[in-house]
Amino acid sequence: MITIKLGVEDTIRTALRRVLDATGDLTPVMREIGEALVESTRQRFRLGRAPDGTPWAPNSPVTVARFLARFAGARRKGGRGPTKRGQGLAAAKRPLIGESRALSTQIAWRADARSVEVGSPLVYAATQQFGAAQGAFGTTRRGAPIPWGTIPARPFLGLSREDAAPGPSPRGRGTSQPITS
Repeated sequence: MITIKLGVEDTIRTALRRVLDATGDLTPVMREIGEALVESTRQRFRLGRAPDGTPWAPNSPVTVARFLARFAGARRKGGRGPTKRGQGLAAAKRPLIGESRALSTQIAWRADARSVEVGSPLVYAATQQFGAAQGAFGTTRRGAPIPWGTIPARPFLGLSREDAAPGPSPRGRGTSQPITS
């Protein structure tokens, strides 16, 4: 597991301290924060953007070609490019969104009296978040690099400006990683 501690603005820290002093337990607050951050992370998948608002790197031509190879009639004979159907499929292929949509749907939170963590249990989530160079994880038995190509970082976890802004925030804005009081 990778843990990244994010700083919280003084106004938020002060508000959390007041709630802690009054109740002795921030678990309900941390649960609400976790729910909001999960929804915010899911919103980022819909928009294809990092917490800082930058768009994710597009899929490489090799990724698109491998994707189209799964569909009958998506490529012209002799590999001379995609058909009209293939062009439509390629245009709809978004970064980090695979056929199962597992990464975008398996975002969860864990809260306790002083913190909340948001993340994904999927083994490849960290690679998508931080990126990886070709061969960073070794080679296959046949000597092929793992991963087979360089994967650019596409951060989906983190706090956006809206997430970190003090005051009420509508659900649907937020990201992940631990927040501690």
